[in-house]
Amino acid sequence: MAAQSLFPVDDSFNVARRFEADRIAHPEIRLPEVRTGAGQRMLFDQRYRQIDGRDLHLDVFLPPVGRSNGLGILLIHGGAWASGNKSHSYPLANLLAQRGYAVFMPEFRLSPEAAYPAALIDVNAAILWVKARGAEFGLRPDGLALGGDSSGGQMAALLAYSAAAGPFAPQAGADTRVRALIDLDGVLDMTDSLVLEHEDAARPASPFARWVGGNYASQTARWRAASAATYVDAQSPPTLILGSGYPRFTGGRMRVQAALDRHGIRNRFVKLDGAPHTFWLYDPYLPRVAAEIDRFLRGR
Repeated sequence: MAAQSLFPVDDSFNVARRFEADRIAHPEIRLPEVRTGAGQRMLFDQRYRQIDGRDLHLDVFLPPVGRSNGLGILLIHGGAWASGNKSHSYPLANLLAQRGYAVFMPEFRLSPEAAYPAALIDVNAAILWVKARGAEFGLRPDGLALGGDSSGGQMAALLAYSAAAGPFAPQAGADTRVRALIDLDGVLDMTDSLVLEHEDAARPASPFARWVGGNYASQTARWRAASAATYVDAQSPPTLILGSGYPRFTGGRMRVQAALDRHGIRNRFVKLDGAPHTFWLYDPYLPRVAAEIDRFLRGR
């Protein structure tokens, strides 16, 4: 068996480093403990794709035996499109599994390894892998939702809204539609003025500009194509947006919610006043995040 190809890794975004920085302004935060319940199962490093000599894997957290609600959620980790790890989603995945969800957390190619749209194609391949094995994980046919945090939220929104158009499908005709979108502080419109103020003015180039291959002036069409708001239509899924105290991280939200409202699509915005950007990583915010996701996916 041939050895897997080497690829560059950016470890600049990790939980320990983020926690040390965040707790200066947010002394209330704590790193959560992951306590599993009786009957829970976890499957690690399930290969979902091979591309360019590279194996891509996902982890699965399953609910206690007999407690499945038939729903699942695929969570895309954040890290400015360049860093991060699927393990960052474990605390949230554990709480959701205890509420009856099957939770899937993929790795995907990040910008030091492959530029836009590689990560999007990878995640769509993970969606197809989960759908093909849905019965194995206790999912009903329409049971898979898509979520993500920060840059992962931006990717989740982009993929959820563009699924019908199929620009990021790994193969022609692939059905990557999902039952709902969960966006945790992820930008919805990269061309929003508040977003451009931060992402386009940065020197050196911002993480997003590096991912898509240039600043807004040089890559205007690509910035628009990589904006979830571009694709909102009557086929868009129900949407839950959880935001921190930093409005720029949900830039484009009002445009998107207005479009969803016009199409009669259920949507909700929950603002966690005073919370740090990466609120999903910490107590006391983490239990509320899980509860809000559960409430929305159950249609409450």
